[in-house]
Amino acid sequence: MRLFIAINLNEEMKESLMDIQDAMRDCGIYGRETTAENMHLTLAFIGDYDDPDYVKRIISSIDIRPFDISLSGVGAFRDLWWVGIKDSPPLHAVVRKLRRALSDAGIPFDRKRFRPHITIIRKADGDLEDISDAGLKSHTDVSMTVDHISLMRSERGKHGMIYTEL
Repeated sequence: MRLFIAINLNEEMKESLMDIQDAMRDCGIYGRETTAENMHLTLAFIGDYDDPDYVKRIISSIDIRPFDISLSGVGAFRDLWWVGIKDSPPLHAVVRKLRRALSDAGIPFDRKRFRPHITIIRKADGDLEDISDAGLKSHTDVSMTVDHISLMRSERGKHGMIYTEL
């Protein structure tokens, strides 16, 4: 079973991200857009792991006090385009606690440096410089309160990936 730990987004944030996708399309940017139901902020990617109940126990052991996250800017990792998250010390603290707990429990995870972002387009065709910052500013002025994190399962479906909260 392919697993990851994420923050699921509220509807307002998803709508704003879909508006950004629309604005990108208007600028001639195309690709495989992330569907609203799949939008999330990954905190730790575990990959194939057969004991989701053990992972859930580890997650539940982490004290998470509510904190806010806000959208901030657009960027790309080659042809994967994303919307960033404003610097948030509480978010980074949760990620540190989570990754330490996973490591202490012997649960393997991708140890790449945490760069908080929400993927909105894969295999993007276009130029990031073609996007007007002014046109996106109103869509990135959105925040939400985080009060829990979720264990997610990733499965390949007929029309792409399907993410399910466990």
